[in-house]
Amino acid sequence: MSDPDHTLTPTSPLNRDAFIDFDAIDLDRDVVTKAEVLEMLKQRGTFEMVDGLVHFEDEPGLVVGYKNVRSGDWWTSDHIPGRPLFPGVMMIESAAQMCTYHFMRSQKMPPETFVGFGGLDDVRFRAKVEPDCRLLIAGRLQRHRRSMFIYDAKGYVDAGDGQYPVAFEATIRGVIV
Repeated sequence: MSDPDHTLTPTSPLNRDAFIDFDAIDLDRDVVTKAEVLEMLKQRGTFEMVDGLVHFEDEPGLVVGYKNVRSGDWWTSDHIPGRPLFPGVMMIESAAQMCTYHFMRSQKMPPETFVGFGGLDDVRFRAKVEPDCRLLIAGRLQRHRRSMFIYDAKGYVDAGDGQYPVAFEATIRGVIV
């Protein structure tokens, strides 16, 4: 299912369309910890879908975070038995939470603000995400108003081999509820 045309390398056509040059940032150093993310996000327990951020820019509205996908995660025994695949809806939820954190922090919103899903557009799933890997998620703010945002988001599989196949892409809308 992995498509060689959707692998991020310095010379690939996709690199021109990438939000972030992964070679230019330290993917092993959190600039925002999970604890800091949880200070703003309301999701808890199994729905804590952002494990950290490795890149954060208020302007031009760029953020890169990650979700560690582990073989012991709660969903692995049921989706799909014998061949666990990280559900696409959870990939999107991870991206939505990361974009929400970026929006709230860059707009200096109080932590009690609640942002909900406003919609999804142009969703595509391109590569499988299997344990044990790290799902890198890049978000780019497309536009915002005081009560809503729109981000372009892409997920990349980081299996530790230096290649980053695109797992998903989507346009995510959030609204203050």
